[in-house]
Amino acid sequence: MNLFKYFREEIIKSVEAIVPGLDTSKVTAEPPRETSHGDVATNAAMVLTKAAGMKPRDLAEKIAEALRAHPAVTEVEVAGPGFINLRLSDSFWFDRLAEVLAAGTAYGQSDMGKGHKVNVEYVSANPTGPMHIGHARGAVFGDALASLLVKAGYDVTREYYVNDAGSQVDVLARSAYLRYREALGEEIGEIPEGLYPGEYLKPAGEALAKKYGPALKDKPEEEWLPELRTFAVDAMLDMIKDDLAGLGVKHDVFVSERGLVDAGKVQDSLDYLSGKGLIYEGVLEPPKGKLPDDWEARPQTLFKATQFGDDVDRPLRKSDGSWTYFASDIAYHLDKYRRGFASMIDVWGADHGGYVKRMQAAVKAVSEGGGDLDVKLCQMVNLLKGGQPYKMSKRAGTFVTLRDLVEAVGKDVVRFIMLTRKNDAHLDFDLDKVLEQSRDNPVFYVQYAHARCHSVMRHAAGMWPDAVGPVPGVEVLARLTDPAELGLIRLLAGWPRQVESAAEAHEPHRVAFYLYELAAAFHGLWNKGKDETRLRFLIEDDRELSLARLGLLRAVVGVIASGLGIFGVAPVEEMR
Repeated sequence: MNLFKYFREEIIKSVEAIVPGLDTSKVTAEPPRETSHGDVATNAAMVLTKAAGMKPRDLAEKIAEALRAHPAVTEVEVAGPGFINLRLSDSFWFDRLAEVLAAGTAYGQSDMGKGHKVNVEYVSANPTGPMHIGHARGAVFGDALASLLVKAGYDVTREYYVNDAGSQVDVLARSAYLRYREALGEEIGEIPEGLYPGEYLKPAGEALAKKYGPALKDKPEEEWLPELRTFAVDAMLDMIKDDLAGLGVKHDVFVSERGLVDAGKVQDSLDYLSGKGLIYEGVLEPPKGKLPDDWEARPQTLFKATQFGDDVDRPLRKSDGSWTYFASDIAYHLDKYRRGFASMIDVWGADHGGYVKRMQAAVKAVSEGGGDLDVKLCQMVNLLKGGQPYKMSKRAGTFVTLRDLVEAVGKDVVRFIMLTRKNDAHLDFDLDKVLEQSRDNPVFYVQYAHARCHSVMRHAAGMWPDAVGPVPGVEVLARLTDPAELGLIRLLAGWPRQVESAAEAHEPHRVAFYLYELAAAFHGLWNKGKDETRLRFLIEDDRELSLARLGLLRAVVGVIASGLGIFGVAPVEEMR
């Protein structure tokens, strides 16, 4: 139960009884900024005052009077110019705790999405080498966002777009060919400029030598290049999939750019736009300030991007007559739309920020306004050790590989830390701090709360064999009367709202913030128990109170595991 959604509906019922027929779409019910103000706050009177033809406070008083009759409401206050604060009964919170316990890790699951199909495309790195630390953030973000949307009731497809049609694939093939010659025993010397220098291509060269022997060595490039393109891309994709698997990242679908081109889908998409009068031949005006890379003072095939919110119309062909990347991307997003995805989310690196408007314009055009594209940009990750920039990898050439990072700290640490900042904010990944056992290390702090709960439950099982058996009833849970206990229950009851609001905003980092807050509240209660004997979780001569507190711990365990499940992080029962 999203209690805030529930009370929003109750507030709207009260409004309907006072002034029927108002547009209540802007009415909110949410936690007050200050917990001392109550449990639920609403802006109803403020946003409806004009339509109702009443002063805000007068309307607020009428709404407040109606809400005072609600059985779960113990106090209603009209504050400031007309905000309304509600305070709820302890019995309401005990019912919520029972709800958490009954649902277990399924608590927070929502039908908000109503099975609506969403395509989340993430990683989509060029298949020219192993994953690096920059890819890790987008991979984790996209994977967690997909899981969050599933939790909120959406039908999600996780997708990877393989950029295998550009010139970089020819460079990859030539680099693999060089390693092939090396595998045959040839001294290749220093890797020529323009080819990929990383040692990760050595296995591909060895595999080529095993497959072809010396047969390719003396053939002209035009004969071996097409074969090696496919071979090298397949080899790199296998490596990428292994890297992602080590991080616990999965995709349902891999779509090949080359496949779209070969199937004629680029031409098809441009014919479609041309038929709508959205493509023309023209010369772009030189933009003010810095010239973009794709601007040329020549007649070009242009898409009317400005008709759909972009700043300038966009070229579809290069000077050599080949398609631009943008043309292929239009075809790809039309293909998504035709596969039934009106809702699309693309996760890109921050360096693609200038590409967002044109792609959103293209989606509007090819879907005739029926499609929606949300682009989430992931900022850079700075790897630190001892507070200083750190280079870890040798086998990749010039960058830190994802595999090296996962081997150094573990996949769960990488995944959690990557989600502790909003995706468009820079993130410092400090190798020392992420292994610290302190509250400054969020993944440790949350895992420690989960492990501490299990420690208490193991101890309880030693005292009373059935202590963690049946879920305690509401009458037992009502023994939880300390403000810190009730505060923890309120936090737990807020989990469904966190899931829905984070899913709606496409912001999984909100889950990390919530889990840290929940862990802090639990650790705070633990520390109170060290100072005040009566607040300890297990009291030998009061079994019922102990069972109530064990119920609270079981709820904490369930919600933390639920949140970590969204992140793809395994909750631990013991700290090592």
